Amino acid sequence: MAVTGSDLHVAKEFLIKGELVAIPTETVYGLAGNALNEKAVLSIFEAKNRPAFDPLIIHTDSIEKAAIYVADIPEKARVLADRFWPGPLTLLLPKKDIVPDLVTSGLDTVAVRIPNHPLTLELLSQLSFPLAAPSANPFGYISPTKPEHVEKQLGDRIPYILDGGECEVGIESTILGFENDETIVYRLGGLDINEIESLIGPVVLMPHSTSDPKAPGMLKSHYAPRKPLHLYRRDEIVPGDAETGYLMFDKYLEGADRKYQRLLSPNRDLKEAAHNLFAYLRELDALPVSEIKAELVPSSGLGLAINDRLQRASVPA
Repeated sequence: MAVTGSDLHVAKEFLIKGELVAIPTETVYGLAGNALNEKAVLSIFEAKNRPAFDPLIIHTDSIEKAAIYVADIPEKARVLADRFWPGPLTLLLPKKDIVPDLVTSGLDTVAVRIPNHPLTLELLSQLSFPLAAPSANPFGYISPTKPEHVEKQLGDRIPYILDGGECEVGIESTILGFENDETIVYRLGGLDINEIESLIGPVVLMPHSTSDPKAPGMLKSHYAPRKPLHLYRRDEIVPGDAETGYLMFDKYLEGADRKYQRLLSPNRDLKEAAHNLFAYLRELDALPVSEIKAELVPSSGLGLAINDRLQRASVPA
C-alpha cells in the first residue's frame, strides 16, 4: 500500500527512479511521473487503466521551464500565463521533440500548466524534468480531492502519496488552445471563462470527443460514480424510493431522507459548489443507494464547468 506523507525528498527520489507519486494541486490530486521517461509515462496509463489515445498534461513551476518543452507561446497564451499561472489554467501549445509522443497521444501539441500548490511547486522546482500528471484515480471515475481518495483507489499501485490536504478548487483546470487566431476552450474547468474573455476577447467552446480527443479531459463519459447518475432541473426532481441519493445545489429536497442528500452550497456559492462536487459524489456513491439524482446548478461562471462534469458523469461508459 502507498505511504502518505509530506516528505518532498521521498517524493523526489521516487520520481527520479521512474516511479509514480500522487501529488496535490489546487484542482485535484494528480498521478505524477517523469514526463520525459516513457516507462514512467506508460506506468501512469497502466495504473489508471487510461486509454493511450487520451493525452496527458505536463506540470512545471515556471514559464521559463515551460518554454523548454513547447515550440511557441502565442501572445494570447503569454497574457493568460502571466495572469493565471500558477493556477487552474492549462495551455495547449505546439510541442518540441523532447516531449515523448506517448505523453501527447501522438499529437503535435502538449498540454502544459503550473499548479498553484506550495508543496508541489517546491517539488517541481527541485526536479530537472516536468511531471505528467492526470488525476490520481482509475480512468473514468470521480477525481480525487483528498489524499484518502487516492489511497482508496490507487493505494495498491503507487508507492507514495504527497499529502497536501484537501484541494482548494476541486475540479480540474480549464484547458485552452489556439487555432487560426481563435482561442479554443477544450475543457471547462476551475477558471471562469468570463475572466479569460476579459483579457483576450471571445473564446470558442470545443465539443467533447468519444475517441480522438485533441486535449486531456475531453471524453464524453468521465468523472463518473459507480452508481447511475441522473440529472434534473430543480423543479423536475421528485423523491424516489429509499435507495436513491441526491446531490442538490443549495436546498434539501423535501420528502427525501436527508442522510442520503448532499448540498453543494447552501449559500449558492459556485466556488464552494465546485470545491465540494467530487467529494460529495464519492460520498453518495459509497452510500447504500442504487442511483443518484443530481440537480444542475446555474449555468454561469464556474457553474458551466460543474454542469459539464455532471453531464459527463451521467453518460454511460
